[in-house]
Amino acid sequence: MKISIIGAGSFGTAIAFLLAGKGHEVAIWAREAEIVDGINQKMRNPTYLPDLRLTGKIRADYKVEEVLKSAELVVFATPTHALREVATAGRSFLRGEEILVSVAKGIEQETLLTPSQILVQVLEGRVLKEQIGVITGPSHAEEVASLKPTTVVASAYSRRIAGMIQETFMTPMFRVYLNHDIIGTEIGGAVKNVMAIAAGIVDGAELGDNAKAALITRGLHEMKRMGSALGASQDTFSGLTGMGDLIVTCTSEHSRNRFVGYNIGRGKTLDEITRNMTMVAEGVRTTRSVFQWAEKNGVEMPITEAVYRVLFEGLDPADAVQNLMTREAKEEILI
Repeated sequence: MKISIIGAGSFGTAIAFLLAGKGHEVAIWAREAEIVDGINQKMRNPTYLPDLRLTGKIRADYKVEEVLKSAELVVFATPTHALREVATAGRSFLRGEEILVSVAKGIEQETLLTPSQILVQVLEGRVLKEQIGVITGPSHAEEVASLKPTTVVASAYSRRIAGMIQETFMTPMFRVYLNHDIIGTEIGGAVKNVMAIAAGIVDGAELGDNAKAALITRGLHEMKRMGSALGASQDTFSGLTGMGDLIVTCTSEHSRNRFVGYNIGRGKTLDEITRNMTMVAEGVRTTRSVFQWAEKNGVEMPITEAVYRVLFEGLDPADAVQNLMTREAKEEILI
């Protein structure tokens, strides 16, 4: 297939490597001339995963129209906050026949839409909703690029398209399951980033393993609450895009969101941390989006609220923990 990847960050680069390894012809769009030149001249992305030697039929361009030309499948690998802009820029260059796949994990601020919903809205009248899907799950780019065993899910608004996405991405080291609950898979992928910031704070402040286990477990409850309100299947959150992604993002050294939380737990400010980060921690913006959604819909998400107040209102992490631990006594329930 001719596959276009919109976004040359770490995951976009890893996916390009994966798909080219299957014999697909891959074109990557990047804003930065140095990344385009690095891929075309040295088969390396100098900014993201610079040690990865790209192989197969891969080329890069900074003109989105060139990258989208003749594409059969388009992967949107930009952060959620940039997705609307790049989808709008590429809209007129789509023929309407392509399969579109988002790999972003977040909730757009203001609209509170998931990545697939953004694509549906922006591309209405150009691309059918049924042609849009997602790949999501516990899949750090560093490990995908190293061909370490990775398992994700494909979901789409059409079962047929979901199956085509599964077939396209499946490799011996990148196993793809089908999950037809697209809203559930995207909520899991977004909320787990908020919880990863919280888990990082727990680690940075040296609050212990008991606190970390409680955080992950209660974080899953919040994920389920949001998903339930949006019509998602509860089973989804016991799977790869719920518990699976939550575990890896809350515990891995590769997690950018855990990195942000860890440094906050060590006493640094959000501005100090993000100022020197090359890669985007989706959870920072998603925390604001999920908090706003919870307030708007009257859904109790106390961990999300605590992370929001630490990030954006200057609440001391120690006070946030105290507030969570001294909440009204409750029963442990799933929803």
